[in-house]
Amino acid sequence: MRVLCAGHVNWDVTLRVNALPAPDGEAAIDDQRQAGGGSAANTAAGLVGLGLDTALVGSVGDDENGLLARRELSALGVDCDSVVTVSGGETTVKYLVVDDDGQVIVLANEGVNESFTADAVTDARLRATDHLHLTGQATETAATLASRAVDAGLSVSLDPGRRVCDRDYSAAATHAEYLFVNGRELECATASGLTDRATVTVYKRGDSGAELRGEEPQSHPGYDIEPVDTAGAGDAFAAGFLASVLDGDDAGEALAVGNACGALACRDIGSRTDLSWEAIERFRARY
Repeated sequence: MRVLCAGHVNWDVTLRVNALPAPDGEAAIDDQRQAGGGSAANTAAGLVGLGLDTALVGSVGDDENGLLARRELSALGVDCDSVVTVSGGETTVKYLVVDDDGQVIVLANEGVNESFTADAVTDARLRATDHLHLTGQATETAATLASRAVDAGLSVSLDPGRRVCDRDYSAAATHAEYLFVNGRELECATASGLTDRATVTVYKRGDSGAELRGEEPQSHPGYDIEPVDTAGAGDAFAAGFLASVLDGDDAGEALAVGNACGALACRDIGSRTDLSWEAIERFRARY
């Protein structure tokens, strides 16, 4: 199976603190790390780790952070031929502040991660692809890619992220077989009608597991772990769920795999974790 992930490609700076500060407060930085991030890039990296041939479409600047992000993804095996480099542009940098309970706040510069358009993906690339996974991006780009993908015979999934509350992703959702949302996003997606447009809503419930809402509801309770960092857990969940579904597993198994991947991501600092079927099997055997 070949998957194309479309959306944000960022450079992340993760700051580990003893506690998230209140307004006018201060926190001590215990650890600082830098690595690639962005929902589309994170999911693509996870899918490659799970054995899927995966390409990425997004945009970075022609700065050092953009070079590092591309180099890291290429080293993992992600096809970055459709990642646009914006001349004179600044790669989006996100600062993730994580406390001892794994809770996260995110700060970001504007950057160029939504500078790409649907034209970055050729018709030939779409015809050589089986599934399109859309993450947060300009709504017109998402809608055009989804429509072109369906015309080319691809299945489509959509994980719009926190922007689902202030952007209209209805055109893209109309073509989506799976819509991924967490608790905060579900209310907005329901109010805007996205959950009625997508075939199945995949509700990511964090430490309470996940469930499918649609014609055949399913649920999985998740795994009881102590999270270190929840950043990127939703992207890891999506990678595991999609890898399982595209491999022919039923919905219940896909939820279990997705939850295992999300839990594995919560045990690492940073928004990206090394996923593999071996790691999933070891984790599920233990828990």
